[in-house]
Formats: sequence, structure tokens, C-alpha cells
Amino acid sequence: MNSLSTVNNISNKFQQDIVKIGGKKIFINPFLYWRRFDENTNRWLREPGQILDQEIVKNRTRFYPELDWSLLEQEEKVIKDGAIEMFLKTLDLVCKSHPDLSASQILQIERIMVVTKKNAFEKWVKNSFVKKAKIARNKKRKLDRNRFIRAWHEWFALEVTHQALLPIILIIFLSSFIGWSVGISKNSCNPYFESITKYDN
Repeated sequence: MNSLSTVNNISNKFQQDIVKIGGKKIFINPFLYWRRFDENTNRWLREPGQILDQEIVKNRTRFYPELDWSLLEQEEKVIKDGAIEMFLKTLDLVCKSHPDLSASQILQIERIMVVTKKNAFEKWVKNSFVKKAKIARNKKRKLDRNRFIRAWHEWFALEVTHQALLPIILIIFLSSFIGWSVGISKNSCNPYFESITKYDN
């Protein structure tokens, strides 16, 4: 029963990513065009910042006519600008995949996308930024760790370091030896050991 429900949910989501225009099935989910992607197209689609900021700003009212952008927090602007970029990329893929579509048909597809894909694009952009930030943090930690190890290796390799460490190592060794010797001498004077000696005699 659960598997059937899962299949139905996947089928419904897939149907939401398809628009029928003039007897043709048009994908409005850009990732469904993956069969036609080369490496450059895949990177262009997935990485934010591939479209100029001026172009994004110019299309704000086109895809978000209901918003007053001056009232938005900077983080909201970044997410919605990323969604606008996804709208533009998707329309570009639609036009290249279906060059025979008319201007009115493309406009119809755009309007459907604005209603059905806005939340999905915003969510994808947000997750993309989180993933990118995580990768950047991991790279920074790895770089810092490598720098730290390299600095220690370089420091240990210095002749001056060897000259400075040798007396310290000798002091530690002598301190350990003296401590061990004192412990032995104390134990030899311990009445417990004397009583054992007498008992043995």
C-alpha cells in the first residue's frame, strides 16, 4: 500500500513538471532535460551566478510582480534572484529544445511556471547555497589543517629547532630518571619491604 502511494506521489510530481502545449509535452522542470546536457550545460544550470545581475534585476517584476523589493531582507533577495535565474535558464532550455514554439505558447508556459515552480525553484536555490557553503567550509578546514601540518613539519626541519629541542628532551629524560630513582629509594626504605625481608629470613 505504501509503495503504491509512493509511486502515485512520484507520478503526480512528474505530471506537474510537464505542460502540454499544441499536442507537445514540455518539461518545465529544467533537470528533466538532463539527457541533452553536456558538462558545460550541467554546470551552467546548477551553479548560481551564470546570468548577469543586470539581467536578473530587470526580470524581477516579470516573475515577482506582487513584491516590493525594497521591503525584502538581503537574504530573501538573494534567494528570489536565484529563482529568477532558474526561470530564465528553464525558458532558455525550453526554447532550445522546442524551437518551433510560438511567442504566445512560450508566454503560456512562462505563466504556468510562475504559478507552479516558484516555491520549488526557491527551495532548490536555498539548498544549493547551503550545499555550496558546506563545501566551502570543508575546503577551508582541510586547507587550514594542511597549513598547520606543513608549518609544524617546516618548524621541526629547522636546525635551530633541533638545537632548541635537544636540551628540552635531555631535561625531560633526566627528570624522569631522577623521579624513578627517588621512587625506588623510597620504596627500599619502606617498612613494608623490611617486614617482608624479615619474614623471608
